Amino acid sequence: MSRLLAAGPLRTWAGFALAAVLLGVVAPAVLSDFRLALLGKFLCLAMVAVGIGLAWGQGGMLTLGQGVYFGLGAYIMAMHLKLADAGPGGVPDFMLLYGTGEVPWWWEPMRSPVSTVALVALVPAVLALVLGTAIFRRSVRGAYFAILSQALAAAFAILLVGQQQTTGGTNGLNGFRSFFGYDLADPVNRRMLYLVAAAVLLVMVAVVRQLMRSRYGELLVAVRDQENRVRFLGYDPVRTKVFAYVVAAVFAAVGGALFVPIVGIVSPADVGVVPSIGFLVGVAVGGRTTLLGPVLGAIAVAWAQTSLSETFPSFWTYLQGALFIVVIAFLPGGLAQLGVLRARRATRPVAPPPPALSRRRPGERPVTRVPTRP
Repeated sequence: MSRLLAAGPLRTWAGFALAAVLLGVVAPAVLSDFRLALLGKFLCLAMVAVGIGLAWGQGGMLTLGQGVYFGLGAYIMAMHLKLADAGPGGVPDFMLLYGTGEVPWWWEPMRSPVSTVALVALVPAVLALVLGTAIFRRSVRGAYFAILSQALAAAFAILLVGQQQTTGGTNGLNGFRSFFGYDLADPVNRRMLYLVAAAVLLVMVAVVRQLMRSRYGELLVAVRDQENRVRFLGYDPVRTKVFAYVVAAVFAAVGGALFVPIVGIVSPADVGVVPSIGFLVGVAVGGRTTLLGPVLGAIAVAWAQTSLSETFPSFWTYLQGALFIVVIAFLPGGLAQLGVLRARRATRPVAPPPPALSRRRPGERPVTRVPTRP
């Protein structure tokens, strides 16, 4: 038992095995189909949080625009599902109502499932590579980087709203009937989707853990703390930051791609500024510098939003903002910091008691005892 509690590979594998049992066995057994689909939605949001934890927690990049990459993955998958439902050579239903009745040329690659899966990863990765290189080459960081990334999310949402003929506008894309040939109305297939989301999330956590424990992880933290010193030592901070930014973008896109068949809809309201801030709030609450903090924080915040927004629709936004401010101001390490503080107090050495003072009269010299010979 002590070997399981000790830090090391055995503890890591035990943690992954426990998470796999909880997500893959316990949750499907105790939750209804509706609650299981809701948990699957939370897992997709947790995928975005894993990437933010790497970029922000380890690299210091305050990514307020992850809704862009989440939306890219979601809309690419939604395009494929609409084309698949329309049949070979068919036209999606909303294009017959609002458009010209013809499929745009940039929709055609999404007819193939293979190219769709490839584009879900490649399009966000290329965009993040181009933007990251251009931004970090000019030493844009801190609040300026956060504002710029948030502006990109706002611009992306506005672009989607204005393209009603090709993206559905404010209504978005919905009404999907199948997912890679599987009927989405079948409860068995929906459980399969949940299991896929759970497996993908565990793989992402394993990848981030490996990156954090590698030399690259040490270099990323060094760039976060002392970028100029790292540059002086001969390393390129731009490449280090861009790689983490690209990984975070791909994770967000994959989460968006799985979000579409699980939830059944994607719209500009899911990819704008407010959702991007929501991703960040979950990471901050859980603990951005830890491995599991972003995942648990994202799931907890998403669950709270779903529960409280049903009862207090207009109150949740203010509570979300207040929660982010309180955590950043008083608990920068998130809820994970509470465990660290508790562990430090438990391992803090106890100071020895002061030596007892000998009782002697004022002016009396202390008596020195000389050891006698045996």
